[in-house]
Amino acid sequence: MVSPGKVRIIAGKWRGRKLDVIDSPGLRPTPDRVRETLFNWIQQEIVGARCLDLFAGTGALAFEALSRDASEVTLVESNPAVVESLKQHAQTLGSENHIIQRSDAIGWLLQEKNGFDIIFLDPPFHQGLIEKCCSIIIEESLLNANGLVYIESEKGLVLPESWKVKKQKYAGKVQSMLIEQT
Repeated sequence: MVSPGKVRIIAGKWRGRKLDVIDSPGLRPTPDRVRETLFNWIQQEIVGARCLDLFAGTGALAFEALSRDASEVTLVESNPAVVESLKQHAQTLGSENHIIQRSDAIGWLLQEKNGFDIIFLDPPFHQGLIEKCCSIIIEESLLNANGLVYIESEKGLVLPESWKVKKQKYAGKVQSMLIEQT
């Protein structure tokens, strides 16, 4: 069991490594069990994938993806202290295939021109951020063909019509979904 101030990388080259979680309002690491389920869902797609971890927070999703041989992960986070923590994690792990961007997620998406194979969306809840991000991802064509979007949100989220739920799980008041474009 990992203490609340740490996240553990579950599998891959950094398996078992623990990363400190700084105390920051709204920062809620994706629990081990949820991450394990997610990466079981995408185990065939993660190797060589170009990923985006929007609202990166602790970086647990990004570093788990890199540990499992994603080719590159871009982490976007607006909180300066959290960005410094992400940089420290990358240094501790010896990660080379990451890009850390200190930016507002919506503004960053609007200027991004490259597509991604897997996008992780786990923003603060009850702010309408997922809906905004989904619209921008579609409008700017930021999801590559056969790409997937992982969403962690409050229950009751309405998805764009062109997206369908491939996998879904509920834990308390939180839903986790793996989405594909139709």
